Amino acid sequence: MNDHLIPMDIGPLNPSGYGLLVGFLAFALAFAVLSRRVLPRAERILRERDEKIHGVAEYAEQLRVRATEVRADYEAALAAARHDAARTRQRAHEEGMALIVAARAEGLRERQRIVAAAAAAIEAERTAAEEELRADADAWAQALAGRILGEPLGARPDGAHSSD
Repeated sequence: MNDHLIPMDIGPLNPSGYGLLVGFLAFALAFAVLSRRVLPRAERILRERDEKIHGVAEYAEQLRVRATEVRADYEAALAAARHDAARTRQRAHEEGMALIVAARAEGLRERQRIVAAAAAAIEAERTAAEEELRADADAWAQALAGRILGEPLGARPDGAHSSD
């Protein structure tokens, strides 16, 4: 009996009326089981997964915004610290220059004091040496004149020198 739906022989692709009915009933039963039990669970799992993904994406976005804020705060603090460091360096440089100027002025005053003391000491030594040399020069002059004349010269009681 040719109970195939299509009058040609196309093999297993040509179902019989019975086979078609059994296939339809099997499909309906499988669809009912899947649509009532499996598909709702799968849909719920997919929804939860989607919510988690979006939740994680939202959390990631919040973290990104917070990280941007923290980075901006960090960069602002870093800029302020650099500014403070520059001010501190400038102030230290100015204080150092003031100390150098003060030390230089103190050094100049000390130098002037030492030079003045040395000049006074040199002048005192020169005066003492000059007086000593004058006294010695008179004695040497008398001794030299005595050698030239061949007799010793003495000082006269009136303070005048003999002239022979």
